[in-house]
Amino acid sequence: MKKFQQRPGFRLVAHKLALDPGAEASRRLMSHTGASRAAYNWAVGWVTATWWQRRAEQSYGIGEDGLTPWRDFSLYALRKAFNEVKHTDPRFSSWWEENSKEAYNTGLANASAAFTNYAKSKSGKRKGRKMGIPRFKTLRRARRTCRFTTGVIRIEAGGRHITLPRLGTIRLHEHRLDLVALIEAGELRILSATVRLEHERWFVSFQVEQLLPVESARRPDTAVGIDLGIKTLAVYADSDGTTAEEPNPRHLDTALRQLRRTSRTVSRRQGPDRRTGQKASKRWEKANTARNKVHHRVANLRADTIHKLTTRLAAEYGTVVVEDLNVAGMGRNRRLSRRIADAAFGEIRRQLTYKTAQRGSRLVVADRWYPSSKTCSGCGVAKAKLPLSVRVFACDHCGLVLDRDDNAALNLAALAARNTGTGVAGDLSPANAEPKPRGADQKTRTTRPRRKTGTGRAGGTTLPHQRQTETRDRTQTEALKLW
Repeated sequence: MKKFQQRPGFRLVAHKLALDPGAEASRRLMSHTGASRAAYNWAVGWVTATWWQRRAEQSYGIGEDGLTPWRDFSLYALRKAFNEVKHTDPRFSSWWEENSKEAYNTGLANASAAFTNYAKSKSGKRKGRKMGIPRFKTLRRARRTCRFTTGVIRIEAGGRHITLPRLGTIRLHEHRLDLVALIEAGELRILSATVRLEHERWFVSFQVEQLLPVESARRPDTAVGIDLGIKTLAVYADSDGTTAEEPNPRHLDTALRQLRRTSRTVSRRQGPDRRTGQKASKRWEKANTARNKVHHRVANLRADTIHKLTTRLAAEYGTVVVEDLNVAGMGRNRRLSRRIADAAFGEIRRQLTYKTAQRGSRLVVADRWYPSSKTCSGCGVAKAKLPLSVRVFACDHCGLVLDRDDNAALNLAALAARNTGTGVAGDLSPANAEPKPRGADQKTRTTRPRRKTGTGRAGGTTLPHQRQTETRDRTQTEALKLW
């Protein structure tokens, strides 16, 4: 098979469109997404069955040569095995012809990717958290999605309908004559389409190859440092020393009162019970829909705020500097986890990554242990300690008094100038600052403190010469890390 090659000047982008399907179209969409889940579950059971069989045989003392052979979980092997059993397996034989082959291929491809990630994670070839053995997808928790790569995939001439294999023509929520014009001009070509049920609405995402002109930032020689927070969503300072802030709208906090009221209504209705097989009442479904609408509105408002912020920053500055925040660790703080999740720090960085690439800009990610808040933006001296409750930064060396977030943003902007060579406010030479032994620019404890006292002195105390003393301030000179 010939490998896809992107044409010069074209980019791979996606267009997400809302659908307004009728009753019959909704039924076909549910059938296709259900077929994808059924194929995924079959593949998980087909592969793991040999694993459990081999474990049982090993418990009987059977040697390696006599064990059941492993089953290949590549997409080709799964597709070949599924095509052989779908005619005779009672789980598929009576209805598999109702859906497109792409529905089953979606589930098999997802299962193959899940087993591949598990194998690479177990062998240490995959970065990130450890992946477990793929599990079955339940009807209640599985995402309803289906991907089409072959067949008739097009936007109709009127710009109000789309056509997908076996699903037929489905109405769009809005006119997209702009996409039709790009297709007719040869500037856009549809590669695949993915339908998905999201927020109780159907969406289709077209992966396209589109001719996009290279757009440069309005200020390509200017760098900006962004300090994310909860009280203020983002404080950013540019190379000229100008600071600005993006207020945190706190959409979730605004909707909490309405969520409590709708949740109380749901709790007073007769809901579903998986243990007894009891179905939800009509009043419960109606109340649950009302509660979900509140959640969906909060999610849409949050996405709108973040998209506007990231688009504005990527279109304005040639270099964007952000922090490498440990969002997962910050979310484990039970006092701030809800507000951290509402701020969506990880989504801001993800959008800046691809939006700066589209604009030809550069994204610089500061090291996780770079003390942007503790370092003075005027003289470069770093404090040994700066509690989170202290919101005003006061330098003991040069006497600079500045808001904590503004100081951090200025330091992040100055971090970009060390590689670009542009003049940044407060970017002074390290020789002008007083050198000091050590600051808090790295992790100082790798293990959690023991709750129980071990061997040694009573109460687990340490002698004075064993204690780690806090040193004075120093000038920070850290290397950059490009994302």
